Amino acid sequence: MPTALILIVVLALVFDCINGMHDAANAIATGISTRAIPPRAAVIGAALFNFLGAFVSTAVAKTIGGDIADATILTTATVASALVAAIVWNIFTWAKGIPSSSSHALIGGIIGAAVAAKGFVALKPEGIFKILKALVLSPLIGFGIGFLVMVAMMWIFRRATPGKLNRRFKVLQWGSASFLALSHGSNDAQKSMGIIAMAMVSSGMMDPNHMYIPLWVKIACATAMAIGTSSGGWRIIKTMGGKMIKLQPVNGFAAELTSSAVILSASTIGVPVSTTHCISGAIMGVGSSKRLSAVRWDVAGKMLWTWVLTIPTTAIIGYALESVLVKFL
Repeated sequence: MPTALILIVVLALVFDCINGMHDAANAIATGISTRAIPPRAAVIGAALFNFLGAFVSTAVAKTIGGDIADATILTTATVASALVAAIVWNIFTWAKGIPSSSSHALIGGIIGAAVAAKGFVALKPEGIFKILKALVLSPLIGFGIGFLVMVAMMWIFRRATPGKLNRRFKVLQWGSASFLALSHGSNDAQKSMGIIAMAMVSSGMMDPNHMYIPLWVKIACATAMAIGTSSGGWRIIKTMGGKMIKLQPVNGFAAELTSSAVILSASTIGVPVSTTHCISGAIMGVGSSKRLSAVRWDVAGKMLWTWVLTIPTTAIIGYALESVLVKFL
């Protein structure tokens, strides 16, 4: 294997590990904040189900590897630049405790680096539009379904006493949190698989017309994601679990179930979505079912600005890095 390709694999696994650390909050924040799941158990469970989720399918990996840019005309410097741009943004937002999208970061990095390398001709507009549409619609769908699920649950359990209801849903949250971690792994771990496949195509080691994900890539990416998840991501957990709305176990269950369904559906059809956006949208939808003022919209607004800035910022970083790394790789 060429040295440059080995570097890409290492960077992809580093990105996957940071992605797991950054997005661990998505799967466990609600369970921890409602005190349904002890923090240590939540982290271990999330790591395990993230690992298992990575083997659900490879449809998302093939989308990342083949539908954003033409891998046959890119170089390893381009792919490395995209990964470093995404890693830098993830570390920055993690340090600030801001939930942001690793998916957006990687896609922005690929776009910027590809344009720097070969111009806009390197991009695949149809694939980019499909991905961006899914990234925008998924949190809105999560919001709407979360709202409806919570309204339905309040009606179904309208005669139950709050204390008894919350005790029941504390138990159910073990299942919903595990389902969310599995869904997260099914979508996010595949993004690094896709970027490694893209690098293998650009280096001539894989036929672009028959892109596939080798078993060793699946295992490596799943393991890196699980290791990252096991580190927790406590800064973002505080934002996701308590700063947006005050969560009860029934709210946490509804948000986790909703976002899991949205993410797993996207993974099945090969569309990369942001786990961060899906669970955030679901949490806001669940909170709004009580009353709009139940959501701290100032916190949601800060998150929205981060989401808006992610793709252009990482595209600029990717563009700048490619101009430098091309001289060395």
